[in-house]
Amino acid sequence: MANKTVFIGFGAVLLIAMVVSIGVLISRSSEKKDDSDLSTSTKAIKAVCEPTTYKETCQKSLEKKGGENVTNPKDLIKMEFEVAIDELKAALDNSSAWKEANKDPMVKQAFHNCRELLHDAIDDLHTSFGEMSKVDVRKADHYIENVKVFLSGAATFQESCLDQFENVTGDFGEKMKKLLNTSRELTSNGLAMMHDFSEVLNSLHVGQKERRLLSNDDFPDWVSAGRRRLLAGPPPADVVVAQDGSGKVKTIAEALALAPDAQNNPTNKPFIIHIKEGVYKEYVTVDKTKANVMFIGDGATKTKITGNKNFIDGVNTMNTATVAILGPNFIAKDMGFENSAGAEKHQAVALRVQADSAIFYNCQMDGYQDTLYAHAHRQYYRDCTITGTIDYIFGDAAAIFQNCRLIFRKPMANQAVIITAQGRADKNAVTGFVLQNCVIGGEPDYVAVKDQNKGYLGRPWKEFARTLYLQSEIGDVIQPEGWMPWQGDFALNTCWYAEFGNSGPGSDTARRVTWPGIQKINAQQAEGFTLAKFIGVDWIQNKNVPFTAGMETA
Repeated sequence: MANKTVFIGFGAVLLIAMVVSIGVLISRSSEKKDDSDLSTSTKAIKAVCEPTTYKETCQKSLEKKGGENVTNPKDLIKMEFEVAIDELKAALDNSSAWKEANKDPMVKQAFHNCRELLHDAIDDLHTSFGEMSKVDVRKADHYIENVKVFLSGAATFQESCLDQFENVTGDFGEKMKKLLNTSRELTSNGLAMMHDFSEVLNSLHVGQKERRLLSNDDFPDWVSAGRRRLLAGPPPADVVVAQDGSGKVKTIAEALALAPDAQNNPTNKPFIIHIKEGVYKEYVTVDKTKANVMFIGDGATKTKITGNKNFIDGVNTMNTATVAILGPNFIAKDMGFENSAGAEKHQAVALRVQADSAIFYNCQMDGYQDTLYAHAHRQYYRDCTITGTIDYIFGDAAAIFQNCRLIFRKPMANQAVIITAQGRADKNAVTGFVLQNCVIGGEPDYVAVKDQNKGYLGRPWKEFARTLYLQSEIGDVIQPEGWMPWQGDFALNTCWYAEFGNSGPGSDTARRVTWPGIQKINAQQAEGFTLAKFIGVDWIQNKNVPFTAGMETA
């Protein structure tokens, strides 16, 4: 009886929160226009759409879906997700003929990738819908944060679809942009709605501390008892890979084929693949149906997966990845990932990661241009070494790099070198790169030419690119101006770039560029981008991986 009473109490609080939130939202909308002649449901639609950028698209889509009979903001937001899914499915149907009709290999690659990415966007919208359905008073923050992450993923994948057509002949990019116009606006609206919805709940103190609510054994309360036992210590490997025949299989692909699909692994038990020392010349994809896979090598420079696919040889950037991690909850320890194509081959990805809750500990990523494609969702890199030349950490993940070494390599003549090219295209997306307590330097052959081939912290790949260097040691390989434009004045007003608490000869900000997008932040603002605040620690703790939840202390 006591538990039932508590449950009813929680439900009542959530109901009050919903009522108050819609009241607050309607009040905001009414401040701009007299809505006295409108029904309550119509007011609800106007109110929910008020914080969005594309208000007309929002209102029309909800009305078309039957939103006139709905007043609960949570249900209206879910309805917006459903409309976006419908629009993406329509775009896929309409683009089918273009893909089949074209024989150009690069165009065919672009269409293939685009369609895969749109399916990923649909999956993320479905996940957002499911997570939104779980929002209750006890777990509001946890699920709302998940919704934001996967909505951001849906936005990223649609943007990535368009990116596929940048270097191909024809006007397919513009055609696809028109097809995706409404779905992109709806996804952006969803992010704005969630931001506003979250603010209302926080103002009511609903679920504020839930995100870090732990049980007695320091696991989040939604982690099952079986999962806790599995995470408490490292279990033995399920498969051993060894080129000399001493393991169960000789290739990583064979080992992955033995991993269960997520639907056949209801306990979420990690599938551990021990990859013995050696250089593995194979292209590896951890498919999105393969969740909870763990790679354990014999050392970051001892166990290496290598390939050399590249753009100059006719491969789309996304497809150049030696290793692609798509399945959620992936962990790699003591591993090396390499693309050996060289600077002259331009875009050549060593590692692409779009998996949510991906962890890389004591790993090495070696390449030149576009070494690490931190594509989407939440990612954590600890004690890793990442080498490259141009944009060698790029993408639109919500990624934190702690205690990592970021090393420039010698580029081609007349090339500048840049660490990051962050790709946030929507101002409400919860993505960005945070590089905390990292060390920035260069290989000896780069140091010899650093005054000719100048080095920069980053450049804005997309309009709202966001990157923070936090408490890091910045060597003299970084130019005094710090940041480099992408092209002309693109994104200089809208990017978000900041540095806080850094040291080293390259950390002096006195001569930094003065774009409107360059931020001057204080300690409290910097704290908001630490691990616990930016991407959370619930999915990292008890994985036998060290982490710093907040600011580094002396």
